[in-house]
Amino acid sequence: MSIRSVSVAITGSSGVRVALRLLEVIKSLGIEVRGVIVSDGAFNVAFYEEGLSREEFESILSRYSKVYTDNQFEAPLASSSNQPDAMVIVPASMKTLGLIANGIPATLTSRAALAILRLGRKLVVAPRETPLGVAELYNMLKLARMGVLIVPMTIAFYNKPKTLDDMINFVVGKILDVLGVETKVYRRWGEVTMEE
Repeated sequence: MSIRSVSVAITGSSGVRVALRLLEVIKSLGIEVRGVIVSDGAFNVAFYEEGLSREEFESILSRYSKVYTDNQFEAPLASSSNQPDAMVIVPASMKTLGLIANGIPATLTSRAALAILRLGRKLVVAPRETPLGVAELYNMLKLARMGVLIVPMTIAFYNKPKTLDDMINFVVGKILDVLGVETKVYRRWGEVTMEE
């Protein structure tokens, strides 16, 4: 199935810049963003890491789709009858992973994610946490067994990154790869010569 629509959730872990770049690339590819869910923690991280106030962050996100907070259970994404083809949670906090892994619809993000899984659609989570303990690894194993695609926000060096944008594009490209969306936002293995 080709991905024509996607929802994006941004939770309270480091790396909101990756979410912003993902939304930018998705829009450039003509894929509909059905909604952006933002947790309170994500608003805090956006301010701390990017200097964006809540209003500024919402304004940027609204360029891509309607923005919902994590407690807006009246949002269309709360229902199984109104889900896109896929959902991406980036960055994905350990709290969010734990809620989904244990089937707890306590936030709009976890509720929408569980609906995506019930429909047999693609759910991608991009955690950014280190080190990982037993609880975190166990929840990730449970998610993988549920069919969730896990794309840790890690860096690579074989693509010879020269800028922070190169590293961000690598993660965004990997997320799009698992969604089956063709893109050239990062240099793949074999596209870089040893001399570079």
